[in-house]
Amino acid sequence: MKSFRLEHFDAIPDGKPLRTFPGIALALLASAVLLAPASLALADECAKEPVTVGFLPKLDTDPYFKVAQQGAEEAAKEIGGKAIQVAPSQATAEAQIDFINSLVTQKVGVIAISANDANAVAPALKRAAQQGLRVVSYDSDVAGDARSVFANQAKGDSLAEMMLESAYNLMGGEGDFAILSSTPTATNQNAWIDFMKKKMAAEPKFAKMKLVQVAYGEESEQVNQQQALALVQAFPDLKAIIVPAGIGLPAAARALEEAGLMGKVKLTGLAPATLISKYIKDGSAQDIWWNVSDLGYLTYQAAQALAQCKITGKEGEKFKAGRLGEYTIGAGGELVLGPAKIVTPENLAEFKF
Repeated sequence: MKSFRLEHFDAIPDGKPLRTFPGIALALLASAVLLAPASLALADECAKEPVTVGFLPKLDTDPYFKVAQQGAEEAAKEIGGKAIQVAPSQATAEAQIDFINSLVTQKVGVIAISANDANAVAPALKRAAQQGLRVVSYDSDVAGDARSVFANQAKGDSLAEMMLESAYNLMGGEGDFAILSSTPTATNQNAWIDFMKKKMAAEPKFAKMKLVQVAYGEESEQVNQQQALALVQAFPDLKAIIVPAGIGLPAAARALEEAGLMGKVKLTGLAPATLISKYIKDGSAQDIWWNVSDLGYLTYQAAQALAQCKITGKEGEKFKAGRLGEYTIGAGGELVLGPAKIVTPENLAEFKF
């Protein structure tokens, strides 16, 4: 039998083999490698001047994000570029994905997103990055591999601890309490709730506090009001409700006040201090808060630094964030604006929003 040598063959449209030689094959392979990652190469390009940053908050009607946007626009006036904001009318990942795709079409340089669902929006953000856009998150993080930097308003554990401590103080350290969160998929709220549960289980100090239910206001004033009243009706001995959502806390306060229950049931959580100032003054509520405008300002500064390759999101990198001074990227690409405070009658004047 006559022997023969196997050589390189490639398929061609008519099904007949096309013989190629190693040198030609290598050349073709090199060409393919050069052409294939074109979109990834685009994502690695450094902007030579400030870009447009597209902010995508959870919801278009939330005043929290309007104030954050004011800070972003302040930063844009200082360093150039543009801060635009688009937002869905429903607080869902599906709605945000449509806006992510729209921002890609608009060819913004950076998308800054506060996620309704960390994982559900990740594929769309990754596709945006393949088109050359950079991604930062703020307020509520996305999956770590779908963004470069997360601008966090405060350390999540510290916020959760302050909310639990505030409830402890309002309740006198014992009794039933509930949590009225935003949505079941909200990244930051879920992390805070998990931390509070673990803290209560680990520390004897909280042994007399009982979490009776976690309810959800669905980023709606009306639903938050309904849920607050439903919690009081379901648990007659309820002493406090923790509301870790900016829309929910003022809505719950109004509902309880109209029902004549404000004070009997104490409230604490996260909200613009000015929206619940009268409840803070009379001692029926407390608030954990920070400078919201500064969060938008920091996010914009980080977005521009990322676009111009001054940072990549690697731990230990430093950059100047305008009037806020120098910041250092932490583990997992996290930037922390600074410590929050428990708002009381004594320090209420410090908080303009």
